[in-house]
Amino acid sequence: MRLSELDRRLHDDVALGEIELVSELLSAVAVADRRLTDAEIDIVLGVSEEPAVERR
Repeated sequence: MRLSELDRRLHDDVALGEIELVSELLSAVAVADRRLTDAEIDIVLGVSEEPAVERR
């Protein structure tokens, strides 16, 4: 098997996207000083938007 054939087989946009999401989540967990809530995990994964900051 040539290297160019291996490269084509391993290029999978869906898998790369999943790896990126997992790395984003792991990064957020690593800097957190507590467990993340479900809402915070959704924000990290881009499922929901960040809540608006309340201004006074």
